[in-house]
Amino acid sequence: MSITHLLLSAALALTSAPFASAQDKPALERRGHALVAANCSRCHSIERTGNSPHREAPPFRNLSLRYPVDWLQEALAEGLSTGHPDMPEFVFEVPEIDAILAYLQSIQIKTDGPTHR
Repeated sequence: MSITHLLLSAALALTSAPFASAQDKPALERRGHALVAANCSRCHSIERTGNSPHREAPPFRNLSLRYPVDWLQEALAEGLSTGHPDMPEFVFEVPEIDAILAYLQSIQIKTDGPTHR
């Protein structure tokens, strides 16, 4: 393989990486939806509409009204145990966290500006 071919292959790989990520986003969001459906939907509304089954559990689409959703990354990795009083502790791996955050970001209610406190 010539150096020119090698450099061209590397450049193509670098420029197509953002495109591949954009293509993977729907799959990542679907995986995140499956994770929150399996672990969280018993208490939380995990969709763009509807009430939470547990009256003290906020709908996930409203999380960004309280704080930036990305702030959950560390809590999901170390053990998410705060929330409503009878919430169990959850710990997720990095690929699961990425999927959950991608899904949560996709369903957030849009506002004119940050409203978290």
